[in-house]
Amino acid sequence: QVQLVESGGGLVQAGGSLRLSCAVSGRAFSTYTMAWFRQAPGKEREFVAAIMWMIGQTMYADSVKGRFTISRDGAKKMVYLQMISLKPEDAATYYCAASDGVLSARVGVYDYWGQGTQVTVSS
Repeated sequence: QVQLVESGGGLVQAGGSLRLSCAVSGRAFSTYTMAWFRQAPGKEREFVAAIMWMIGQTMYADSVKGRFTISRDGAKKMVYLQMISLKPEDAATYYCAASDGVLSARVGVYDYWGQGTQVTVSS
């Protein structure tokens, strides 16, 4: 089992920045792929970014490329999502997820999920 706890969400003005954190615990996850997804009210959960814990390879949704950065800190067992130039359309509940597979944007690939953290972007 892997436990994931997100934090860092909040209200930010359009153009602003926010950093989300995901605390990871449980069974050995050094070979896992960690990801961030988001879900806005009435919409499907969508992929944001992913990182392979061991080698640091990353993947991003086109909508966030150049604005969001995913990273991990092995010593702290944390995964981060740095978000800049936020837009109203970035507002959603953001979820941290883990998979024992390779990089993927598919929701169904990820076995473990956090409870989510809310991001609100005012225009």
